[in-house]
Amino acid sequence: MVGKLFGTDGVRGVANVYPMTAEFAVKLGMACGFLICQNKQRVAIARDTRISGEMLEAGLIAGLTAAGINVVKLGIMPTPAVTTLTPLLDVDMSFMITASHNPYQDNGIKLINAEGDKFSDDMTSKLEDMIEANDFNLSSERLGTVGENKEAIVLYLEKAKSFIDEPRPLKGLRVVLDCANGVFSGVMPQVFKDLGAGVIALGNEPDGYNINRDCGSQHPQKMFETVLGSHAHLGIAVDGDGDRIIVCDENGKKIASEQLMAFIAKTMKEEGKYRGNALVSTVLSNTALERYIKSLNMDYYSTKVGERAVIAKMQEVGCSVGGEESGHVVVSDYSRTGDGMVVALLISLGLLKSGKKMSEIFPLFDFDPFVFVNISVANRDIVRQAVEDEQVKSAVKNAEEKMAGIGRIVLHPSGTEPKIRVWAAGSDETLVREQSETIIHQLKRFV
Repeated sequence: MVGKLFGTDGVRGVANVYPMTAEFAVKLGMACGFLICQNKQRVAIARDTRISGEMLEAGLIAGLTAAGINVVKLGIMPTPAVTTLTPLLDVDMSFMITASHNPYQDNGIKLINAEGDKFSDDMTSKLEDMIEANDFNLSSERLGTVGENKEAIVLYLEKAKSFIDEPRPLKGLRVVLDCANGVFSGVMPQVFKDLGAGVIALGNEPDGYNINRDCGSQHPQKMFETVLGSHAHLGIAVDGDGDRIIVCDENGKKIASEQLMAFIAKTMKEEGKYRGNALVSTVLSNTALERYIKSLNMDYYSTKVGERAVIAKMQEVGCSVGGEESGHVVVSDYSRTGDGMVVALLISLGLLKSGKKMSEIFPLFDFDPFVFVNISVANRDIVRQAVEDEQVKSAVKNAEEKMAGIGRIVLHPSGTEPKIRVWAAGSDETLVREQSETIIHQLKRFV
């Protein structure tokens, strides 16, 4: 039995270690070919800048073409570009080869359906069963071909800038852009320059090994310092595959994702461009966000952790903005998933139109007292043991009861790393700290 391969965002692991091997990529390609790609018999594949991307791409191509599926290579491409373009590419599905914000040694494969959405748990379970069975009915009469689409990035940029209606709307803006040595390295600085901004670019020289290394959304300290030292108006850092963003003000102070979501929603609503009348975020967002959104006479919805859950709720209620505290911000009018460049452009345009400094705009609202702790353990098996432990579950239940009505507490096992996240927020700071510390104490038995 192979066990569960797919997490909350595809399958991920260390390159050349199962399941991130060429052999697994071949089998995944064949499984997708037989199970999913039976309509147009055509798929697209993109990747980020890490060194193992071409190996996994080659494996997928081998499996897909062996199953009779035609492949279109998109090359290095942001994840949001792939999700946005997939419905336009006349394909049954797309693959995005990336480990997002992880170091270069890791890699992963995200599966995107014909509509541009991530696969359901039911579909990935069926793929796991087929890979385990390893019984593929290959035929010498049915073989696929391989081609390239070098114009796809142009289509993405047209969509990503579709809300811009003047030639150089960022004239006068001075911005630091940290591209994490990832997919936006050759794209985002040029887009900002073309729109009139003065750009100081960091992390824009990928070599296959330096993606996310001491740069990007996971390591924004250099961006903070550069903003302060260069007297820039703001700083923007994305992650390796471009679906996550960190923003700082002119003083190098980080601005929380909840604040960014609220600012974009408020600005779009004031301009009459907001679709629907709601905002969606997760249970890990600060509890003050809900009060602020409701003060704008908008509805607020909270989902379980994960961008997929946020997007599903956004589609259900029909709204423009949603996201997670981790830096995924979704503006569904222009992108199907979190898109670092779209969000960066909207924030920059909103800043210039306000005539204010970033520090004069943010924070839009004060946060409730909160605790957010990542507890690292040895492996994913220990994560499961910890969250299923009776003493841990009892501590969580007790905390939920005590915080009912004045805040909330969440125990969340990471879907991509051997970490357990403890998050608590509410109006009573003493209670928030007491209850979170009780749970953290129980979890430290597993460190």
